[in-house]
Amino acid sequence: MSPSPLNGIKVLEFTQIIAGPLGCQFLADLGAEVIKVEPLAGEPWRLAAQFIPTESKTFIGLNRGKKSLAINLQAEDSQQVIHRLVKDIDVVVINYRPDVAQRLAIDYETLSAIRPDLIYLDNTAWGREGSLADRPGYDIVVQAFSGMMSSVGKVSEQGAPQVGPAYADTTTGYSICAGVLAALFHRERTGEGQRVETSLLINALTTHMSQFQSLPVADQQQRDEFLHALETARAEGTTYGDFLHTRDAIVKTAALGNVYYRVFETADGAIALGALSASLREKIRKSVGFEHNRDEPEYDPLNPAQQVIDRQVTDIVEKLMKTRTTADWEQILTDGGVPCAPVKFVQELLSDPHVRANDYVIELEHDLAGPIFMQAPPWKMSKSTLDPSTASPPLGRDNDSLLKQIGYSADEIEDLRSNGAIL
Repeated sequence: MSPSPLNGIKVLEFTQIIAGPLGCQFLADLGAEVIKVEPLAGEPWRLAAQFIPTESKTFIGLNRGKKSLAINLQAEDSQQVIHRLVKDIDVVVINYRPDVAQRLAIDYETLSAIRPDLIYLDNTAWGREGSLADRPGYDIVVQAFSGMMSSVGKVSEQGAPQVGPAYADTTTGYSICAGVLAALFHRERTGEGQRVETSLLINALTTHMSQFQSLPVADQQQRDEFLHALETARAEGTTYGDFLHTRDAIVKTAALGNVYYRVFETADGAIALGALSASLREKIRKSVGFEHNRDEPEYDPLNPAQQVIDRQVTDIVEKLMKTRTTADWEQILTDGGVPCAPVKFVQELLSDPHVRANDYVIELEHDLAGPIFMQAPPWKMSKSTLDPSTASPPLGRDNDSLLKQIGYSADEIEDLRSNGAIL
């Protein structure tokens, strides 16, 4: 096997919580040396639900393969440390507000003057322009603003919107990694460094795909009807939960007869079916045992008479699916060539035979917590090594070794420590 794809690439990470740490963990998985810069107390995710001091499951799950530099960036001596360190750095990943980065002298202009071919990945919540640019933001607020939360359409018993997994953060993690890789490829060709920008918002919007885009010839009437209904509902004080029913009647009318791409309750659980072609829909009808004119030329999901038929078919199929167990339906549908899967809980998957067969679980040894089992990197490569071997670092573990590498003596390191510049 060849070395890891990013062997020899050094990354300096100024990020917290999920998106930045995940993106930099991917870079570490690909072989980069990632130095995570943290405040002296540790980044917030270390401190959330600690099971031992300065260690949490969430932090450990997002920071494997990295080194930890615990440093007070507001101290003048610390800024000198960063500037000496960046001379040998290929990539900086940061998610600070512009004013913070400038105040700490870690903005692109400052650092690229020290390392002209530096790649500087700048991640924000909202993007660098516009009225929200300087506003702080996390996954939940971006999910709210971007329409992601309302698209899922879940509400609490009190009618308030509910948020699911951190989709905006997670997709941004992949975007960070991809942006760095593209910039490294550009630098390999041209010798040029550059600043790369991404945000939680653009990645949340990307997940909407056709729902976000406008194609007037196809959707203008429906879009106008929806926006008029929304304006009216807000003027009348309609609750969020109640308006979801109006939205569904306008936007999702065609889904009334959707018994082909959805989740069904079974006798002992639930199962998901996925059929997006006429041939697969026919296989579902044969496997489950019902009739439906879904793929006949005259089928019109907006026709009121057809909607009555679709509701009847939906009721029939829902009742049929409850007559057998999930395992029974999985066997029947699989034998019939239908894409399907049981609805599982994430706690089941660590020991799932299929997950294990693909080596999607790795075991690492944490310096303080002992053995850790977690998801593997999201790639396998036939020619390159991709084998993360170290867990997330304890806070400040690598301070002394990193400073010695850039020429600090033992006495100078102790001076920095006694002055409160480093942990």
